[in-house]
Amino acid sequence: MTATTGLQGRIIGAGLLAAIGVLVYGTVVSETIAGVEATVATTWIFVATFAVLAVAHASVGRYDLTLGHGGAAVGWLLVLLGTIGLQVVLGLMLLVLSGCYIAIRTVRHGTAEDGTETGTTQESA
Repeated sequence: MTATTGLQGRIIGAGLLAAIGVLVYGTVVSETIAGVEATVATTWIFVATFAVLAVAHASVGRYDLTLGHGGAAVGWLLVLLGTIGLQVVLGLMLLVLSGCYIAIRTVRHGTAEDGTETGTTQESA
């Protein structure tokens, strides 16, 4: 689990830095990047980040977190590609439900004595 936690942190960090970089570029330099608004490009980065997290968790057999992160990626897709209000609302609902599911499944215990990050996931009884 420790290796997965480290990889998850790197994926989230890379996605967040890329999203912030695109948003800052869109704010300071130009509102569009290759014809796409910076806010839309930032949201696509979030979709990709959640999708990569889902694949990473699936590769180590953590299908509960795969479901949560995959659901968040699909929620972002519905928000981005929704053509009617109902699709966007469903996407937002899926984002909220996926976030709640991830929060419920993940319990952080802080850091170990040697300074390494520890994390466990509650298993159902």
